[in-house]
Amino acid sequence: MDKIESFKVNHLNLEPGLYVSRIDRHNGCAVTTFDMRITSPNREPVMDMPAIHTIEHLGATFLRNSDCKEGVVYFGPMGCRTGFYLIMFGELSSENVLGLVKKMCDFILGFEGEIPGAKPAECGNWSEQNLPMAKYYISRYKNDLLTKKNLKYKD
Repeated sequence: MDKIESFKVNHLNLEPGLYVSRIDRHNGCAVTTFDMRITSPNREPVMDMPAIHTIEHLGATFLRNSDCKEGVVYFGPMGCRTGFYLIMFGELSSENVLGLVKKMCDFILGFEGEIPGAKPAECGNWSEQNLPMAKYYISRYKNDLLTKKNLKYKD
């Protein structure tokens, strides 16, 4: 079987950043998958599940209510617990969505109150949330993104 694109990235030197993981095209439609790498794989602890869940709820809520909502296909966590995938319509670069991702980070960092979708009728694991830890991870990520500007995978 062919190796999938994300397994071709050398995770031993992968740093937090915003990377184009792949661009898929079908019948004239392009879809770009972004790798929002929050932690350094295999070199620091993975994110805890309640924080990931909170980032997912808040990030998805922000993105689907943003000015770019028509372009958003999906936002959700990676199985390895080191980041998230943001999938958008179009052939895009990291620079194209950097402003949107920064605004999403600001939304999460400023959020107070009840987590959207965190009710038994709305979520299969509604009570597993951790807003303070979500803010911790997103604060680190935003700082790394702004200072290191990791927008392209290194070889």
